[in-house]
Order: sequence, then structure tokens, then C-alpha cells
Amino acid sequence: LHPRVRRQRQMCIRDSFVSVKQHVNDITEVLRGLSAQIESMQKTIDSQHATICQINRTSQGHLNEIRDLKRMLKKKDKENEELRKRLSKYEEPPKNSGNSSTPPSKEGMKDEIVRRTKTLRKPSGKKPGGQPGHEGNTLELNDTVDNIMHERPGMCDKCGESLEGCDTELDYITQIVSLPELKPLITEVRHYVTICRTCGNRVKAHSERRRSNAVVYDASVKGLVVYLSAVQFLPYNRIASFFKEVFGLEISQGSMVNWINEAKRAATPAIEKIKEYIMQSAVVGFDESGCYCNKRLDWAWIAQTVYFTLVFHGKSRKGQELEDRFGDTLERMTAVTDRHSAYFALHFLNHQVCLAHLLRECQYLNELDKDQQWSKSVESLLQEAIHDRNQKPSESIDTTPWLERLDKLIDENLSKLNEKFTTFKNGLLKCRDYIFNFLRDPAIPPDNNASERGIRKLKIKLKNSGCFRSDLGADAFMDLHSIVETTKKHGNSPYNAILALF
Repeated sequence: LHPRVRRQRQMCIRDSFVSVKQHVNDITEVLRGLSAQIESMQKTIDSQHATICQINRTSQGHLNEIRDLKRMLKKKDKENEELRKRLSKYEEPPKNSGNSSTPPSKEGMKDEIVRRTKTLRKPSGKKPGGQPGHEGNTLELNDTVDNIMHERPGMCDKCGESLEGCDTELDYITQIVSLPELKPLITEVRHYVTICRTCGNRVKAHSERRRSNAVVYDASVKGLVVYLSAVQFLPYNRIASFFKEVFGLEISQGSMVNWINEAKRAATPAIEKIKEYIMQSAVVGFDESGCYCNKRLDWAWIAQTVYFTLVFHGKSRKGQELEDRFGDTLERMTAVTDRHSAYFALHFLNHQVCLAHLLRECQYLNELDKDQQWSKSVESLLQEAIHDRNQKPSESIDTTPWLERLDKLIDENLSKLNEKFTTFKNGLLKCRDYIFNFLRDPAIPPDNNASERGIRKLKIKLKNSGCFRSDLGADAFMDLHSIVETTKKHGNSPYNAILALF
């Protein structure tokens, strides 16, 4: 090549090398700068990672705290709900025998005072006392008297002279009724042995000789003891005190127990007959109540009709007690009861729910919320149905319009009212078909008050005596009570019925 050209090429190569060297030096600087930035970024990332970890740990702690707080709030809400329920009974109207099924024995003193002094009848506006046209009752003079006393004045109240020997005329007659001296009549019976003059045989009287005490009591004493126990519900110690203070007789409680058991044995055929008549009845009222016997809670049951009452002792409140006693005859009965589930588990022919129970519950709902009208409408419907039956005591009334009115009330939305309204509405829905059966059949009563009155006497007995100490004592009282209540329904004297057992 030409030397000049060669020099130019060498110069170009040298310039290119210098340029490349300079460029490489620039890349190194760039890489060094990038390395520094990357190291700085790594530190930042490490610092941020540590911060994030710290934040995560703090957040997890906060989450745990929040979870614990939620758990505590849930627990507090549950406690508050329980406390509200416990306090609600103080805020809501108290339940008593007038607005619920609470028995009078469990009422508070205030409720008892109101019940005893306040009538459920609405004021009529009439003056108190006998109304015009009312037949009065007065004691009539007896045709036979035991003693006659003549009351004459001794001197004139005008001139002061003696009236002895003056003419008299009868003005009016007053008969004074008094009790004779309550002194026991003691009869001594002397038993002889007669010797036959033909054969020499010693013939005794037919009456057996007592092996223990030679002094015995007759039916009048035994009957009065049983009457005071089974009809007046007195405990044995008070009966003994009565006989000692009034008659001067000291009768042991053991003798009283023996006489009551004797009356029970004598009443067995009558009890079986009462049971037979009840099993043949088409409409029977039932009820049950707690009975303390031999340190345990048993149950007393009542089955009653218009003419017969049977009270018996059971171990439980289950319907099996009725099945064991009445068997298949239940399938031919219309049962008049409250809404206790045991009755509806049995195979009765039909049911009639006690409207008195429903009306008491309506009364409670009226007191619970005085502004609402739903329970008042239900109460009015039931009262109108009872009034319609009273106006037509022997007619069969169509229940369709009454059920339609009831269905409209049941279909109403009660979500804005207290939950007790919904509970009552659901109860009406369950027994809907058994509310107005008394309208269809005049023989069916609209309530079960007769059964409640019959078994109420048991509670009076328990209140006076505390409890029955044996099953035999409980059975004896209930059998005798059945005899007494049946006797009353036939218009006879319970005392005479008891005397007939001896």
C-alpha cells in the first residue's frame, strides 16, 4: 500500500482502539454505579422487609385481639340476652290465676288480695242487694218443736200495775234453734250365755266378742271422722282435737286411719260402678294435679261427667295412666281438657279445648301490650261463641263461620308484637279443630272448670295436711272423694253417703 494510505489506516485503527478503551471504561463506571444502586436497593428492600415483618407481627396481634374482643362481645351478648329474659318477668305483667294457668296457691300476696276482692263481672249499674222480682229466702217455722217457752210482761209500762191474772193474746212466735249438749251417748251391751234346759248347751249371742278393747265406736263416730277428713279436709290431729274439745272423746290417729281404710274397702263396689259409668259416657272431662305422697311427687287424675266423678292416684303425668285405667273405651269419648300434650297423644274420639284457659291467656296478652287489638279480638271471638251457646243451649250450631273468623286472626302477621303473641297464635293453630266443638254438640261444655273444681279439693287437703304418708292413704282419700263428689252431683248428702259405708 501507499505509505500515506498505510498511515491513515494506522491512525484510524489507533483512534478506534482509543474510542473502544474509553467506551469500556465508561461501562465499568456504569456497572460500578449500578452495583452501588443495587446494593442500596437491597438495603432498602431488607429494611422494608423487616418493617413488613414487624407490621405483620403487629397486625397478627391486632387480629388476635380483635378475635378475642369479638368472642368477649359474643359472650356478653349472650349474658345480656339471658339477663333480659330474667328481668322480663319483672317488666311484664305478673302471671296469676286470672290471666294464666298459675294455681292460686302459687300467687303472690298482692295478686291473691286482688283476686279475692275484685270481681270479673262487669258492673250492671243496679243497686246492690235483691232486685225486684227476686224470690227471697227465709227460715220457716217448724211444725214440731221440742220445748215451748211463754214470754209475758210482768207489769204495765203505763200505770205500773201488776199484770198477773189479766187476759193475754198471742202476738207473734219466735223459734230459737240451738244445739243440744254435745255429750256422747254411751250404751252398755251386756252379752249373756243361755243354757238350754233340754241338752244343757251353752248358747252365746251371735255378735263376736272383741279380742282387744271392750269399748268400741259405732258408725256415727266413724262416719263423722271420715266426713271431717274426706269432705272438710281436716288432718288427723285437728280431728282428734275437735272430738276431745267438743265431745270429750280421745280418739287415736291410728283408729282414724283404720276407719278410713274400712270406708275405702266398703266403697270399692261403688268405685267400680262409677268407673263403669264413666267408661260408657260419650263426653268426659279430664284433669291432673301434683300430689305429694310418701316423699315423692305423684299425680292425681280426675275423670268426671255430669253425674259421676272418679279421682285416682297415678305415678306420672303421662297419658299411659288413662290408658291403663280406661283402655279402649277412650276411643269412644270426647275429652274435655286443657292443652296438656298427654291428652292429645291418646286416641280419643274427639277433643274440646278448655276456653277458660284460652281466655286467661288472652287476658295476659291484653295486659302485656295494651295498644294492640289482636288478643282482644281473639278474646271477643271466644266470648261470643260461649254466649251463642248459652242463648241456644240445645241446638247444634254450625262452626264454619266461627272457624273462618279464627283463621283470619291466625293468618295475621304478629312479627311486630312480643314473641308471646306468636307463641299463643301457634298454640291456637295446633288446637284449631278442637276449639268450637262445643257448638256442634250441646252435650260438650266449653270449658273444663268442672274437672278443675273437682280436683281442687285435693290441693286443699294437701295444704291442710302437707302430704300423704302412704299410697294407701292417698288411694283412700281419692276413693272417698269420688264417692262424695258423685253424691253431690245426685243432690244427696255426702255425710249420709259416708254413713252408708259402715
